[in-house]
Amino acid sequence: MNELVEKLKGEAGLTEEQATKALEVIKEFIQSKVPPMMHPMIENFLASKSEGNDPLSDMMKNFGG
Repeated sequence: MNELVEKLKGEAGLTEEQATKALEVIKEFIQSKVPPMMHPMIENFLASKSEGNDPLSDMMKNFGG
């Protein structure tokens, strides 16, 4: 999520706090639209790539990809 926070700060001119809150609101909105079993995929997708995660790859594993 750090990568998205930095992007929001740089491109939208948000503060760290505003960017973090915006992502939390977006995450909650998306999770409200999908079944609970998909929530971990959303969490993984929004996780920071700097932690060694590949969100798209992680998501595809859940679909047999």
